Amino acid sequence: MQPGKERKLFGTDGIRGVAGAFPLDTETVFAIGRALGHHLGANARVIMGQDTRESSRWIADEVAAGLLSAGAQVRSAGVITTPGIAYLARAQRFSAGIVISASHNPWTDNGIKVFGGDGYKLADEVELAVEHEIFKLLADTDRSSDIEPSDPAQAMLPGEAALRHAYIQWVVANVDRSNMRGLSVEVDCANGAASELAHDVFSAADVDAHFIEDAPDGRNINEGCGALHPEVVANATLASRSDLGITFDGDADRALFACSKGKVINGDAILLLAARDMKQRGTLKGDLVVATTMSNMGLEAALKRSGIRMLRAPVGDKYVLEEMQQTGASLGGEQSGHIIFRDGEATTGDGLLTALRVLEIVARNGKPLAELVADLKVFPQTIKNVRVREKRPLTDIAPVADAIRAAEQELDGNGRVVVRYSGTEALARVMIEAESAELMHKHADAIAAAIQKALGV
Repeated sequence: MQPGKERKLFGTDGIRGVAGAFPLDTETVFAIGRALGHHLGANARVIMGQDTRESSRWIADEVAAGLLSAGAQVRSAGVITTPGIAYLARAQRFSAGIVISASHNPWTDNGIKVFGGDGYKLADEVELAVEHEIFKLLADTDRSSDIEPSDPAQAMLPGEAALRHAYIQWVVANVDRSNMRGLSVEVDCANGAASELAHDVFSAADVDAHFIEDAPDGRNINEGCGALHPEVVANATLASRSDLGITFDGDADRALFACSKGKVINGDAILLLAARDMKQRGTLKGDLVVATTMSNMGLEAALKRSGIRMLRAPVGDKYVLEEMQQTGASLGGEQSGHIIFRDGEATTGDGLLTALRVLEIVARNGKPLAELVADLKVFPQTIKNVRVREKRPLTDIAPVADAIRAAEQELDGNGRVVVRYSGTEALARVMIEAESAELMHKHADAIAAAIQKALGV
């Protein structure tokens, strides 16, 4: 197995797969840890965290063993959100931060996400260099080294609670809590990493929060709940007559919302809400917002009416952040709920921080969430997922290319066609926006059928 010029292990959000199978088998996971240790250099200090999947502990232990064998020092923050590790990596001057999580994927999957000591995800070229080292180690069947791996459980120093508390304090310190006390909120923790932290965050912010899906058992993460099923918190919000609802994904780096009437509020609406608030307060640099190719045309139109320009980056919060750094933008995000605030110290999307920022805006304006985004007129949009057996360039498959071209020609600028592979799953995603639902479904079905016939499982 030889790596090519393109990354084979790292996707848009780390390394991901089925726990126990390549690349998340024990041998490869150890090699990943060892390769990262070599990249970081002797005596590197690494902070690690994990979500609530039953496989997260053994994967964390195996990564730690690989790091230790390369001479790194490892400290554990236990179960914590992905942005929690990003914060701790930079705030406490670790050489790197590693999170064991597969985010919104089912419990059978897992993943390894890596942050540099600056709290940012690794650049593509760094990931490629680490991959080369991983494949070299796998080619050498001898796992021995000049440094004997020690027990990772012993090497992970105590103090997990103190580390998590430091992160919670930072999140709460980033918002004005003065008007939040009267708000009532339903919170869906997805039985994931937010299950414990969210209680402490909302309590510290004096928010009246009721929690659901906050009893992880290792296998119920994201199961019929969380950001993949925002209707759950929407229904709970309506039933409890709460002011709004909040739902996280498995590692809580993103959040979706629901208004008091039980309507789901996605990331596009939150970008509009935050952009207007930041513009009013003079913190929206360049009156600019970075979204992605998946964001609805209605968001672009609504931002324009408010004198705000929108740029589109490739899908993935990593690429949104890269565009933000290049343009100096202080706000960016995805329709899926990754929102990145760069008017402070955040270096990645953070669901808990996003939740408090939205509560802060609602409290400051004294208006319901739905009213604050009521003028967002969404073009009819559908996303169809097709499970694929391989990821061949779609432009090389004539029937798929023909279907895409036919859609673009008929829409003629009054809609959008985005067809891409998922960076984290074996899926092709077909997104169509059109002025009519009839055209939308017609072209989405045609393109999806062409992909299914050529590449479908």
